[in-house]
Amino acid sequence: MARIAVLDDYQQVALEMADWSKLQAGNEIKVFTTPFVNADAAVTALADFEVLAIMRERTAFSRAVLERLPKLKLLVTTGHRNAAIDMQAAADRGVVVCGTEAPGHATAELAFGMIIALSRYLTLEATAMREGRWQTTVGRDLRGRTLGLLGLGRLGTQMAKYAHVFGMHVIAWSENLQADAAAKIGVTRVDKNELFLRSDVVSIHTKLSKRTTGIVSARELNLMQRDAYLVNTSRGPIVDEAALIAALKAGKLGGAALDVYEPEPLPANHPLRSTPRTLLTPHIGYVTEETYRVFYTGTVQAIEAWLAGKPVNVIGV
Repeated sequence: MARIAVLDDYQQVALEMADWSKLQAGNEIKVFTTPFVNADAAVTALADFEVLAIMRERTAFSRAVLERLPKLKLLVTTGHRNAAIDMQAAADRGVVVCGTEAPGHATAELAFGMIIALSRYLTLEATAMREGRWQTTVGRDLRGRTLGLLGLGRLGTQMAKYAHVFGMHVIAWSENLQADAAAKIGVTRVDKNELFLRSDVVSIHTKLSKRTTGIVSARELNLMQRDAYLVNTSRGPIVDEAALIAALKAGKLGGAALDVYEPEPLPANHPLRSTPRTLLTPHIGYVTEETYRVFYTGTVQAIEAWLAGKPVNVIGV
């Protein structure tokens, strides 16, 4: 019998999103529904488990944490990769790390919804309606405006398709983006400065790395038009939060929509929560029933395969 922990099931739906019956029949499964307050709390709670099933990057597994989990044999993360896992440390300790399929489109859907919400002041108008008021803002059309994509991978490409349907012009930049590749999907490749200067909306769709940490700094924000919007559904550290807060408070940006932060969960007293012209959501880009069913079904399959001695979807160092 294996002891299996399912972590960070915030909505308490993990066991409903896949068929866990075979695993439940011969193993012990415990579901954790709230975040651990710190690494020590995580180690204390998880010390006796051989298998951990984790949701994206909600809980970090550094070398220091992994070294304090001597019984851990299998770590299953939803998605194809997880930057919160020290993969070398896992390999050094003989911990098998497996992933799952990841549909991905849900995040692009949220990002474009945020663009619409910012442009039409949906948060302000919805609040005003509840307060008894009527028509307090004048919104902006998306047709004819320019969407700038920081990153043109799978999600950026999806965003470009949405934008074209709405009649937007689309430009993009990333360090390795080639002009001909962008042109094939109706996107103009520009340099980084031009992206921030020309865009009515800048939407971030690049991976977090040492190279992209803080890539949107005060310098880039100062290049943006005063009525432009910034949307980040990628990873919090890509944007210099202090610089963004300063720009919004100074009225240098039309607004920002954020789904990701550093740290997460965002503390209740974090200054972003009281920063004007912001639309904030709690990292729900991938939080849809359809995505969860893919994630948890893949998690169950990975655990069953490992117990049978035939691991699948193994993620290497």
